[in-house]
Amino acid sequence: MNLREKYSIPHDSVITIAGTVGVGKSTMTHALAKALDFRTSLEKVDTNPYLDKFYKDFERWSFHLQVYFLAERFKEQKRIFEYGGGFIQDRSIYEDTGIFAKMHYEKGTMTPTDYDTYSNLFDAMVMTPYFPHPHLLIYLEGTLDDVIERIQERGRPMEQETPISYWEEMHGRYEKWINSFNACPILRLNINDYDLMNDDTSVEPILEKISLFINQSRF
Repeated sequence: MNLREKYSIPHDSVITIAGTVGVGKSTMTHALAKALDFRTSLEKVDTNPYLDKFYKDFERWSFHLQVYFLAERFKEQKRIFEYGGGFIQDRSIYEDTGIFAKMHYEKGTMTPTDYDTYSNLFDAMVMTPYFPHPHLLIYLEGTLDDVIERIQERGRPMEQETPISYWEEMHGRYEKWINSFNACPILRLNINDYDLMNDDTSVEPILEKISLFINQSRF
């Protein structure tokens, strides 16, 4: 019996991993996909034509970046469900509007016109009965110090050049966003409660929680 069968997790489940930069979304995605024999849906950072430009000039590129993310995530979400599920998804489509676009609008790095255009487009594409929402959103959370330490450890140049105040802002907005999120069931996991990098067995308590949440909501 494999782990998916052991914990009675439906084979067509779609699980999305959410959380601020540095909490280990990609690590969690790969660990769950391996344990459940699911496919992965990964954020395509290296092929994003706007990301480097955005980190150097938020005001100039925030709208372009958000529209690009929306289009890519929308296409990917449709592909996952058309395939028949069985996916772990690195980052949700909901964070784009609930955190990033809203933050840039409120801080003045996205114009009111651009924000209205983006929000209307998001609502028309995602907030409809026809959009396939995931069966579970796993929210990875930790303290601000934990998050900054992990960002510094992985050493991506564009993140290292970003002011600490930006990560503080993001951390606070993520906490506010998840407390009001209701598009699908949520499982909150503290990043200090497991160690997927060094302990393969730490995935099993997570699978047990996933099983409880998914089976309660789906059946």
